[in-house]
Amino acid sequence: MAGGFEPGDLSMRKSIWFSVTAIFVAFFWMRLTGPIHFFEVADDFAIPKAVKIPEGLDSVSAKECALCHEDIARQWETSIHSNAWKDPYFRVDWIYDGAEQICLNCHTPLVNQQRDLVLGFRDADRLDPILEPNPDFDPELKKEGVTCAVCHIEDGVIIGPTGAKTEAHPVRKDSRFTDGNGVCKRCHMVKGDRREVFMKLPPCGNFAEIEEIGRKADCVKCHMPKVKQLSSSGKDYIRKSHTWRGGHDREMVKNGLTIELKEEKKGAGPSRRYALLITNTGSEHRIPTGTPDRHLEINFRLVDSANRLIKEQTEFLERVILWRPFIIDLWDTRIRFNETRRIAFDFSMERNPTPAYVIAEVKYGLLHESRRKKIGYQNAEPIKYTVFSRKIALD
Repeated sequence: MAGGFEPGDLSMRKSIWFSVTAIFVAFFWMRLTGPIHFFEVADDFAIPKAVKIPEGLDSVSAKECALCHEDIARQWETSIHSNAWKDPYFRVDWIYDGAEQICLNCHTPLVNQQRDLVLGFRDADRLDPILEPNPDFDPELKKEGVTCAVCHIEDGVIIGPTGAKTEAHPVRKDSRFTDGNGVCKRCHMVKGDRREVFMKLPPCGNFAEIEEIGRKADCVKCHMPKVKQLSSSGKDYIRKSHTWRGGHDREMVKNGLTIELKEEKKGAGPSRRYALLITNTGSEHRIPTGTPDRHLEINFRLVDSANRLIKEQTEFLERVILWRPFIIDLWDTRIRFNETRRIAFDFSMERNPTPAYVIAEVKYGLLHESRRKKIGYQNAEPIKYTVFSRKIALD
């Protein structure tokens, strides 16, 4: 028909529209229900680390190292590294998110710590490994998590910062132990250069947070402080601690923050204002850092002489991320190095009952209660702890 549409044209348009709609729906369904990957799989942790037992040793277990390095082994046993696999929160969270093999390359990094061998990958992003049962799997070694051999054995040689000679085993000095971060990078320098990730900083981006202020990351400076230890010969000497304290340690977090409570508004009228000034004075990365679940909870309470609540205000300093359908930062109120956050609390003295005290608290949270319930984590340890508390009597 001249100047019009043939019957087939309308059918073709409907077919194209249906196909485009189907592709669009399928794409968003995949983004809304499929696995979430916020990081790029770098070469350093694409596959588990294979290690050869050094000459003079019988195994790569920390128990073997402890025969001579007893003090260091005791420190390591108290660390998050030694509990990288056993940690109940990691186990629950890992299973909830699909129990992907790639996570094990940092939590149980050695080949013999994993039930399966990684033969290759089915995709360019290395997130779909080809696996087969590992005949050399050692379940006891797996329990050691990030064990001594992960950092200190390479090519059948013990590597470290000095290369001090010993008849017990071959030793080699390695510059990665003296540059402040070389050994840490394998698991702690996460990159988010993926097509579905639209963030300036990758989640768990400790290195990126330090680089944004123009500094070079020096993890050892804070997380491996110098301590006095006893050598195998019975002499005292100074060596870096192997405890790696961080967000799970109250004193470590407290030492990173300077917190002041100030009265900012007081006069003849009934209005009052108190403010918390929270400054990151001790950490070149943001506080909190690491997993985005971590946060600072700031709570003000106004109470009467019998400690009955009159008014309450709670705020969070945290990183909030939209995970689906794309990964995007919604907001980030965490505290950069030398940066101060001010949180104010206003109230009137003309209340019934009469206000008697202002209470201000700052708590460090490892995860929110809503997330704990969502993943089904039955915690034996608290998921948050107080790093600052002050109670002030009102005149």
